[in-house]
Amino acid sequence: MSTALDDVTMAQQAPPWSTDAGRVVAALGSDRSTGLEVDEARRRLREGRNVLPASTSPSLWALALLQLRETMIVVLVAAAVLTAAVGDLADTLIITIVITLNTTLGVVQQRRAQRAIAALASLAAPTARVVRSRSTQLLDAQDVVPGDVVELEAGDLVPADGRLLDAEGLEVDEATLTGESLAVTKASTRCPAGSLIADRTSMLHAGTVVTRGRARIIVTATGSRTQVGQLAHLLVSTTAPQTPLQVRLARFGRQVAAVTGALCLLFLILGLLQGQGLETMTLTAISLAVAAVPESLPAVLVLSLAMSAQRMARRGAVVRTLPAVETLGAVTILASDKTGTLTEGTMFAAECWTPCGPVLAGGHGYGPLGALRGDNAAVTGAARLLRAIVLCNDAELVQTQGTWVPAGDPMEAALLALASKGGQRAADLKQQWPRLTEYAFDHARMRMTTVHRGPDGTVMVVCKGAPEVLLSLLDQPPSVTSEALAQVAKMTGRGLRVLAVAEHERGDVPADVTDAEHGLGLLGLVGLHDPPRQAAAAAVSSCRTAGIIPVMITGDHPATATAIASSLGLLRAGDVVVTGQEVEAGLEGLELEKIRVYARTAPAQKLAIVDALRTAGHVVAMTGDGVNDAPALKRADVGVAMGRTGTEVARQAADVVLADDDFATLVTAVAEGRRVYDNVRRFLVYALSGGAAEVLLMMSGPLISLPLPLLPGQILWVNMLTHGLPGIALGAERAEDDVLRRAPRDPREGLLGAGLLGQILLLGTLVAGVTLGVGGWARGAGHPWQSMVFVTLTLQQLGVALALRSQQRSMMRVGLRGNPLLLFSLAGNLGLLWLAISWAPLAGLLGTHPLTAWELVVCVATATLAPVAVEASKAWARRARRG
Repeated sequence: MSTALDDVTMAQQAPPWSTDAGRVVAALGSDRSTGLEVDEARRRLREGRNVLPASTSPSLWALALLQLRETMIVVLVAAAVLTAAVGDLADTLIITIVITLNTTLGVVQQRRAQRAIAALASLAAPTARVVRSRSTQLLDAQDVVPGDVVELEAGDLVPADGRLLDAEGLEVDEATLTGESLAVTKASTRCPAGSLIADRTSMLHAGTVVTRGRARIIVTATGSRTQVGQLAHLLVSTTAPQTPLQVRLARFGRQVAAVTGALCLLFLILGLLQGQGLETMTLTAISLAVAAVPESLPAVLVLSLAMSAQRMARRGAVVRTLPAVETLGAVTILASDKTGTLTEGTMFAAECWTPCGPVLAGGHGYGPLGALRGDNAAVTGAARLLRAIVLCNDAELVQTQGTWVPAGDPMEAALLALASKGGQRAADLKQQWPRLTEYAFDHARMRMTTVHRGPDGTVMVVCKGAPEVLLSLLDQPPSVTSEALAQVAKMTGRGLRVLAVAEHERGDVPADVTDAEHGLGLLGLVGLHDPPRQAAAAAVSSCRTAGIIPVMITGDHPATATAIASSLGLLRAGDVVVTGQEVEAGLEGLELEKIRVYARTAPAQKLAIVDALRTAGHVVAMTGDGVNDAPALKRADVGVAMGRTGTEVARQAADVVLADDDFATLVTAVAEGRRVYDNVRRFLVYALSGGAAEVLLMMSGPLISLPLPLLPGQILWVNMLTHGLPGIALGAERAEDDVLRRAPRDPREGLLGAGLLGQILLLGTLVAGVTLGVGGWARGAGHPWQSMVFVTLTLQQLGVALALRSQQRSMMRVGLRGNPLLLFSLAGNLGLLWLAISWAPLAGLLGTHPLTAWELVVCVATATLAPVAVEASKAWARRARRG
């Protein structure tokens, strides 16, 4: 006899549209109303989590082979083969050591980047609303098991394959499976109680997206047994393409390599003309080319971005695409939603108004505790209003660890809390007045309508929505409408979000939405309060200081939006508020730089706003949380989705997800983006100036009777010490003090723009000049000049690394804190430099000689000139800024 779990397995494997529905439900051992029992769900979870087959990370050997395919490493391997062929075992050994160390370092970089990116992926895992043991729970989608009853609404990602139990106006985007961009209608009416429609239209599949309506499904397959799981088997071995940023950096690297190659070829020809040996000059030219090119730049950048993304994740900003980190640093406009981003996102129904008078609510948050305050007539008159906001409502209030939290839309949950304070119990009302049909809220209609049948058979229609829309539909005297509009103006002026509520009773079920909304009468208004976040005003101020324009985009009434924006300091004298109607009419004639608030906007209008701002030359970060926000999030330079209140569609379309829905977190992310860009430029100055110095040194040496300032092995050893860990560690420097006190960088600026190329050439020339001076003096005085050149050049570059830790602060102010990796690498490299001139076996390989105390003093003293020059330039820049 098969067990229940065997039946579940059979139900998963059988084609879902041919399996008998009754047998599937029985085999799954679930219940459409109460869901699985918690203990049973835990047992099934042990049989396998709801995860897709994942591609395995490359092994260490595979990563090593990838490193060996890099252009410069290939050149080194060729050089090793050449030296071995001619019997130069010393240089062969040195080149082999350098290849081994560089490859090891590259593997470590790649492994750390993989781990960082994998950690981010786990942070962005979607969730699912699951009914278990008669209660609705918000679970990680990985914990969904066969037999779970899952509730879905517009914007949700379907967590697993399942059959429909209930559906209202359900449409699903199945592009991930079918490639069709149009949403598919799954069911338009409620499925018969206790049954399942046994055809393809009743199936929902993992990875598809609910674009409209809502539904309940019973899960039939999870993980690799889903249809998308079968596709995943074909994709696990597919490698991701390079990002545009990586492609740009690779192109930059090739350009640098070409220039360096031409110079090294010239060096080779000049050396041969001076009578140097072909073998020696060839090896020296190859070593010089390897030393001059920052071949590790792409890997260093990816690692820097990944580490930065991890730091952002710890502060609540989960990065889904790494290049977005760098783009954030160039953002000129931060366009933010109001609710939950600039405000706390905790809706509180603070007051209501009926023609009988106003009523204030006590308590706080979503808790049902508190009293209604007002005269007796007003409180009594509010009873029908409170009943209506319970019936025209899809949310629930759930108590978790003593705290009431919303399950569903926070605004609707706040309405339930208000009704509870007036003695209206949601469970009792929904049983007495069962819902017959509904016309869901959408931003085009700006209202929601439900139809109910009462205990005596009476049909009641309830509608709630935006006051300016709903009041225009009502069948009532103009005086009532005028009084209601006056109350709306007062409530919105206090920063409240206002809803109008209406109802009417009839004897028959309406034929359509137009029929249902005919004859409605006003019950009253409800004012909801969502207080501004404490940190939001400071974040808005930080944006302005950073040269970024903060913009609020909200669906609220213009008066409500104006009150909140003014309290945050976002709206000041001369700033403009526009409405969705004006956006619809066209933004061409408006001064975009003066618009700070877009009110009463539909999510679809965000796309027009993004297009207009980008056309005007801005780099836009756009926030969104709904299904209709997805196009705008994709179109923006950086799309930002809300993690707590956002839909899965928005999160999948975004580059960054705010786990806490906090505007201050977004400002922090901008600072992190600027930090990454600063560190990349810092690495470029360090690596390219060192390479330029080595090229200039080798080409200028013969001019002062230094025919070969450095041997091939010495060049490679300098490159390993200076361009290895110190260069990578510079990518981990903390942000500059003024990171949010300067204007955004020009997005068209190249990697070497804003004077960086000149800085590289000047610094490289200085390092080369100082080193040549030491070499010329030492040769004339009879000292081991080549070893002194070797030591001086290395010490200068390590000193420059310390000086470049900040583009503004002095080394003394930066101190020894904040970047232990850099200090550790510098200390280790000083030890390796000492071994290179004092340990006989290594010194023999490199061709170096021990230095006396006096010779070391000369090397150390002259090596301070380059970092001192960097410090002097920073001091001059500080004085210029103060002036």
